[in-house]
Amino acid sequence: MLIIPAIDIQNGCVVRLVQGKLDRRQYSNDPVRTARHWVRQGAKFLHIVDLDGAITGAPKNLDFVKEIARIQGIKIQFGGGVRKMETIKMLLDCGISRVILSTKAIEDRKFLEEAFKKFKDKVIVSVDAIANQVFTSGWQDKSSSLQAYGFAKVLKDMGFAQMIYTDISKDGTLKGPDIKGINLLLKTGLQIIYSGGISSLDDIIRIKVLEKQGVAGIIIGKALYEGKFSLSAAIKTANQ
Repeated sequence: MLIIPAIDIQNGCVVRLVQGKLDRRQYSNDPVRTARHWVRQGAKFLHIVDLDGAITGAPKNLDFVKEIARIQGIKIQFGGGVRKMETIKMLLDCGISRVILSTKAIEDRKFLEEAFKKFKDKVIVSVDAIANQVFTSGWQDKSSSLQAYGFAKVLKDMGFAQMIYTDISKDGTLKGPDIKGINLLLKTGLQIIYSGGISSLDDIIRIKVLEKQGVAGIIIGKALYEGKFSLSAAIKTANQ
């Protein structure tokens, strides 16, 4: 099971938000240095989100992302404002391993179908929700009556093998993962990469129990930045 450090970039700095709120805590003014740090600690995959892009609808911190993509021995999934086919292609051409789709994919089914047809497993959809209710636009907007479980079934039927699931109510809170939500989404047959609320190695163990059911990875942000445990300890726990 993959342990994936999160690097959220806003105005060129590495930050963490709480439940998507725009008040933030800054951890670094050098995203590239942060990426190199996680690689030295054993990361094999990074989760990078352009928060400015998620809110405005177009990536704003691409220079940092392109430089991170040149680091040897690391794969990157990147999202935040990816709402055009040409943006997906540009990111993949720059060395991004997998492009994260969210708002545009949720709001425009034709775009989602075209992106999957053209790029297959080079794109992955992030479904971000509170109590099964999907949110978009950097978690600023509720997506009408769209439910996470129902949309996950759409992804499965379309041919996707994996999705990213974030419980917004847990994100940045260090209050533990949404096991109930993970179990619900696993019923679709999709593999789940989970994000939100991880606070301890015990939380990783709780999710690892679901690995055989289809949990493929855990994205961890605040707990690593706050030193709740080391990345190496997290990786060891996930692979015991």
